[in-house]
Amino acid sequence: MALIVLAADKGAPGVTTTATALAAVWPRPVLLAECDPAGGDLAYRLPAADGGVLNPAKGLLSLGATARRGLEPAQIHEHTQRIVGGLDVLAGLTHGEQAAGLTWLWGPLGRTLAGIPGADVIADCGRMGSYPQIADLTAEADQIVMLTRATLDHVAHLRERLSISKAHAVVVIADPRNYRASIDDVRRVVGQNVEHVYGLAHDPKGAELLRGRWGGRLDRTLLIRTARDLARRLA
Repeated sequence: MALIVLAADKGAPGVTTTATALAAVWPRPVLLAECDPAGGDLAYRLPAADGGVLNPAKGLLSLGATARRGLEPAQIHEHTQRIVGGLDVLAGLTHGEQAAGLTWLWGPLGRTLAGIPGADVIADCGRMGSYPQIADLTAEADQIVMLTRATLDHVAHLRERLSISKAHAVVVIADPRNYRASIDDVRRVVGQNVEHVYGLAHDPKGAELLRGRWGGRLDRTLLIRTARDLARRLA
């Protein structure tokens, strides 16, 4: 089905939190894939479905050890893990040095994720530009969504990034106190370079609940309420 890439140009606007929140409320079957060459956090951030911990060695690292002999969509699920709430994740690398031995992986991985039958894939690709090889994966995406904070430096860097790379949408991580105004401000700056500008609430308390305490309280957070609207628009 569809491969949706989430990434940022500068700083840490919350790509992993956004990807997790979107996957949690996605309206179709979905796999959350942590594809940040700099290393991922999901294995340490989210509990397994049985209440235990995820295995950081099972995921992109273990997949890379077998993929040299070829990579097919069916292989992906052999390296995924299920977290609390029932979401399947492909955990990322544990540190950036591991990416040096996997420069060949990103293109085949992108094609394989895009070809998984019966499920969309939301891929957390971290920061654009730090690892040029990730472009081989993003080239296979059905949608590239860039995240930004509504600050002058973040938006200025994002505008430059949009001028040299394709993106289908921008998501503004916006303060709830001036949510609409922040989105509109970013739209005025980057609107000529991208078709859609959406928003997601900056909600630290909701992000903490997302780290395993799923349930009614999480559903009522601004993070999940705005993530549902964002998922509907992207899907």
